[in-house]
Amino acid sequence: MPAPQYGDYQYEIYFDALDGIAPRFPVDAATLERKAAEVLPWWVHSYVAGGCGDEGTQRANVSAFAHHGIVPRMLNGAYERDLSVHLFGMSLPSPLFMAPIGVIGLCSQDFHGDIAVAKASARTGVPMVGSVLMQDPMEDVAPHAGDTPGMFQLYVPRDRDLAASLVERAEAAGYRAIVVTVDTWTTGWRPRDLNTGNFPQLRGLVLENYFSDPTFLKRLAAPPSEDLRAAVREWIGIWANSLQWDDLPWLRSLTSLPILLKGICHPDDVRRARDVGIDGIYCSNHGGRQANGGLPALDALPGVVEAAEGMPVLFDSGVRSGSDVAKALALGATAVGVGRPYAYALAVGGADGVVSQLRAILAELDLLMAIDGFPALADLRAAGTVPVRR
Repeated sequence: MPAPQYGDYQYEIYFDALDGIAPRFPVDAATLERKAAEVLPWWVHSYVAGGCGDEGTQRANVSAFAHHGIVPRMLNGAYERDLSVHLFGMSLPSPLFMAPIGVIGLCSQDFHGDIAVAKASARTGVPMVGSVLMQDPMEDVAPHAGDTPGMFQLYVPRDRDLAASLVERAEAAGYRAIVVTVDTWTTGWRPRDLNTGNFPQLRGLVLENYFSDPTFLKRLAAPPSEDLRAAVREWIGIWANSLQWDDLPWLRSLTSLPILLKGICHPDDVRRARDVGIDGIYCSNHGGRQANGGLPALDALPGVVEAAEGMPVLFDSGVRSGSDVAKALALGATAVGVGRPYAYALAVGGADGVVSQLRAILAELDLLMAIDGFPALADLRAAGTVPVRR
């Protein structure tokens, strides 16, 4: 009898249906998005769903996957599949992770979405990359992930002492790597939100990692509970720094944890990062949220992987399904992040909804590998992809 595989999730759904039990949650991202739009406050949905400019890069990220095809390789005995990966000393059951979403705390009905996502991480073994923009302090979120390791995403503030404090807290809380976002030191031009003046952080939301930080609080004349507007103004003035290459040795000195740079899409930037001791690359264009008019992140991935020369490469942007994950892996990604689909799942069903969506993505990935003849991720990567005309 073969060991259980992720793809067996489909049989749970089918056998439950024989007993008259309908699926609680949709398994596809498009249906989840429609249902999430019905239950999320309009301003949360706008912020999560929106992109930069006319959202062309956001759409291109999604459609880019259709231009890559996986060629099946038969008679390889793919009865059982091994999806496990090893990443920065972490042994993970699959290559899937949850990408950082700065307003994920607002996507659950109780506005404690960071904790709900951590609980889903514990139940699935899928790591979360917790954003520095949390609705609950990182120390309150991390324990809910249980034995599943997580990573911490940081927008490096202009106050170096505050940066050091946030990194120190993340390390003490048990996060296993620091993901430094380098493509978002200011907000992009987002007409969806601009047309309604919608910027949740300016209401004091998802800033609990700052409002609980002693270094940040020293900058204030009064605590946020007494003068929220002043605290928010202080935050917006220092929240992110336009980093330069000369800053990386200082950043490296803050922690012994692995450091990844998120937002890297050019091979030359990969080589420079490698030369200064960065441990991993995170190929992403922020899902098209921050800059319009750029190439899809998936199209940048092969060049990034080649320049990395074996250094781990994480990827996100436009991932909506298990087949998308498979294509990113076939193009060389070490691990692949899903973003908006788990946010929509959280809105629709809380932690249970996230668990269902993660299992659905993993089931589709697993079944694709089974049917296409890839017993292990190494076989999928060796096959690569071929161009597809649409």
